[in-house]
Amino acid sequence: MTARYFSATYAEGRERFLNAARRRGAAIENHVHPLKGAEGEELAIDTALIGAADAKALFLASSGTHGPEGFSGSACQLALLNDELLGRATERGVAVLLVHAVNPFGFSHLKRTNEDNIDLNRNFNDFSKPYPANPTYERVHKALVPDHWPPTGDDEARLSEAMAAVAGQTNPGVSSGQAVHRDGLFYSGTAPSFSNKTIRAILQRHGRACRQLAWIDIHTGLGPYGHGEKIFGSHPAPTLQRALSWWGRDLIASTQKESVSPRTVGHITYSAFQECPQAALTPMTLEYGTLPNVEVRRALRGEAWLAGHPDAPPALAQQIRRAVRDAFFVDADDWKGMILAQFRALAIQTINGLAAEIAQEN
Repeated sequence: MTARYFSATYAEGRERFLNAARRRGAAIENHVHPLKGAEGEELAIDTALIGAADAKALFLASSGTHGPEGFSGSACQLALLNDELLGRATERGVAVLLVHAVNPFGFSHLKRTNEDNIDLNRNFNDFSKPYPANPTYERVHKALVPDHWPPTGDDEARLSEAMAAVAGQTNPGVSSGQAVHRDGLFYSGTAPSFSNKTIRAILQRHGRACRQLAWIDIHTGLGPYGHGEKIFGSHPAPTLQRALSWWGRDLIASTQKESVSPRTVGHITYSAFQECPQAALTPMTLEYGTLPNVEVRRALRGEAWLAGHPDAPPALAQQIRRAVRDAFFVDADDWKGMILAQFRALAIQTINGLAAEIAQEN
């Protein structure tokens, strides 16, 4: 039953999202991307608002920040649009804003990065200042992205040696972000991307009336199979206590050693601090595990290699894209059920938490 919410392509996911939002009576907006999708289709960051535009509490759920991670995020959003929870939320004064496909180009073209090989969760930073240096990444870049694909046994041996040399480096770590290698992994870009500008505009339009803003950004690719780790960034103690009271003691700060997530610079949810300064922000990165880390990393390496070799043979390019898709979306019913069940539980907790906060204010 749960599998019916998962789509096979970005185009299908977008169509189903918009149709469900219309049936729900949501206020819909389309932010069209300047490029086309893999099937020649229109690309857009679409939003659906359910509830009052001036609600004191807003629950924002976003999908597809990392391209094909959108297969799962889109399914979570589609399931929510067909759930009675939305009616219960609006009755309690909580509006729900769904942001579909933050990175529509990557979602359609099966790229974790965007059209400029930018990792969008490294792009939301202050470009008036230099991006922090990442000497850890510098030590492994050449081994991560070899000159040819697929890598040879010698290439893999060099990578293993390089990764062993930086083991334990977390601040910054290999995946914390870097601004030097345009064809590398975890590239921040040197200016705000289309998605960055669009998300900020969405926040300005929909987030400046609320007093409480909860934001769950849905991701896949790290951690145990099907488990959704509740990742919390570095925030003041009152914000952490609010998040723990809503979502439980298994919430993990990204600064903790046991977190599956790196400490990153330029995270999407931090944009709400600039764009919605009046609101108390309670953010979470929801990270679902897929394949073993070594397989996910190999898929990312292939994607980075392909970004630097656009003239690669079509069959090889297709093979790399498929590996990226499989690294971030497991096409198995048990996995799909785990994703939707955990998201629904978190949606209930978020709505309850927001409703309790605004009740206290009244």
